[in-house]
Amino acid sequence: MIAGMHEQDFMAYMIFGLVLNFMFSILFGLYLSKNIGMQEMLTSKGDKEQSLLVSLSLFIPFAKMVITLYRVAILQIFFLNKGYSHKEFWIYITSNNLNKVD
Repeated sequence: MIAGMHEQDFMAYMIFGLVLNFMFSILFGLYLSKNIGMQEMLTSKGDKEQSLLVSLSLFIPFAKMVITLYRVAILQIFFLNKGYSHKEFWIYITSNNLNKVD
């Protein structure tokens, strides 16, 4: 038993969580590319590496989906509600240097 459930159930939750993560990630990517533009996203992308914790979260059911939803909340609460643009959020999330945000 893993986390109080049988191994088959745990694997089913992991697979379902990964499917939901990919769905949310694709929809979030489409939303950003619609509002920023694909060419603009490619030219303004920073060089930030994904953290090891985010990579390891693939093994925890629904963790990647929660991270994606957290990024959506950051976009809405700390960027759009304060008058910043989608592009400024993109630069913030892909850049190591936070001073690049206009």
